[in-house]
Amino acid sequence: MPRTVKTACSKYEQFSSSTTFTRGSEVLVSELIHRTAAELRDLLDRGEISAADVAEAHLERVEAVESHVNAFITVTGDIARKQARAADQRIKDGSAGPMTGIPVGLKDILCTIDAPTTAGSRILEGYVSPYDSSVVARLREQDALFIGKTNTDEFAMGSSTEHSAYKFTSNPWKLDHVPGGSSGGSAACVAANEVSISLGSDTGGSIRQPAGFCGVVGLKPTYGRVSRFGLMAFASSLDQIGPFSRTVEDSALMLGAISGKDPNDSTSVDTPVPDYRSALNGDLTGLRIGVADEYQIEGMDPRVEQSVKTAIAELERMGAEIVPISLPHTEHALATYYIIAPAEASANLARFDGVKYGLSLTQDNLLDTYLETRGKGFGAEVKRRVMLGTYALSSGYYDAYYVQAQKVRTLIKRDFDQAFENVDVIAAPTSPTVSFQKGARTDDPMQMYLSDVFTIPANMAGIPGVAIPCGYVDDLPVSMQFMGRAFDEATILRVAHAYEQNTDWHKARPPLDEAIAASAGN
Repeated sequence: MPRTVKTACSKYEQFSSSTTFTRGSEVLVSELIHRTAAELRDLLDRGEISAADVAEAHLERVEAVESHVNAFITVTGDIARKQARAADQRIKDGSAGPMTGIPVGLKDILCTIDAPTTAGSRILEGYVSPYDSSVVARLREQDALFIGKTNTDEFAMGSSTEHSAYKFTSNPWKLDHVPGGSSGGSAACVAANEVSISLGSDTGGSIRQPAGFCGVVGLKPTYGRVSRFGLMAFASSLDQIGPFSRTVEDSALMLGAISGKDPNDSTSVDTPVPDYRSALNGDLTGLRIGVADEYQIEGMDPRVEQSVKTAIAELERMGAEIVPISLPHTEHALATYYIIAPAEASANLARFDGVKYGLSLTQDNLLDTYLETRGKGFGAEVKRRVMLGTYALSSGYYDAYYVQAQKVRTLIKRDFDQAFENVDVIAAPTSPTVSFQKGARTDDPMQMYLSDVFTIPANMAGIPGVAIPCGYVDDLPVSMQFMGRAFDEATILRVAHAYEQNTDWHKARPPLDEAIAASAGN
């Protein structure tokens, strides 16, 4: 007999033809997985559901679909249940925060004191941090519900989550396709209704690209908006933590909860954190949206290109002014990124040496210990990028590669600064294609890297970007992104929310349950 909770709500929205909600005075606990974080917040605050109900509904969902999706490296059910009890007491006391009782997935490069943090790597298998990352600490203080640690490309190096040392995550829209990367697990668990919101990291597109592939919202904040303390570093001048959600409102809710100056992170900026939800007014009248020719490249799927053009036309119909702009150094962003990011990774990953923590394959001497531990602890993609970065930083090549790349990075940022003198937001595709099949690009690193060609420039410039669904190709989501001025997340969220509310793309849900049922029948 399905469990129920009392509610005064007259109805629940129907997101897809396969989802039916109870109407009247009762609602099935299992139906809570379809609610957004904002809706859960409202129901919890009104006392119509409990955090314990929310936790159980989502843990039951994880149990039902996780063997097919593989979004989590570690499921933390006991932690979530304990947090739910504390959340219900906090709500009863009237001291609930924005994320109290909300089910959250955490990318497994965010340090947690009560669950392993592996960074998707064998070199950290079973490692438990002595401290929480700052974003985790902020959510823990509010008694958010930690459902689990999500799968990731090893040390966030990848565009498909196929470089995880532990498992392959599937795209809930088509289980034989990739969810994108490196935060593929965080995107997939939101799309599969295993959590209502999750956190990932974006170094060159690792939030926005998987969000696009999985048909959800993905937000990369401005560099410095969110503390990086306790994030397993890939490229320290590029990494940024941000949310995945099924609606723009939920991303705004999470951004407000995790933003702000952190004394533990000298790169976090002491600037006021707006009420991002209040900016979602739906009005685009007079807003100037830039469109750059440089985001139309050879090899782009023409159907993706057309979907984005149609979306931009819709924005114009809604009252925005579309302004042609030029970002002339965009074509150099990918090459620049693959000098700077591997160089920083080479330095950051030097700490994993088999001496202090993590895997330690002790040999007769220190050098052999290093070689054995790193040789067997790191996967192929991490080794590739460490070698690239070490080469770029080596004597005789530092000036020719790394220094030159930093100069080009300055030019890329200058392009954006000049563009934002004339426009409020820049619209562009999130990726040149929709999700591809597993294994299709693992033997061709260059093709894999091209998945991030449209997302990397925002990281190079340190500006915010948000990806939202805007169409479908071959029954897979198409995504576009909005980029804005530094620390002006409010405006890109405003544009994304207005588009979302005037279209139906965000209401569609992947046919995951049907796919699971079909596989069981076979």
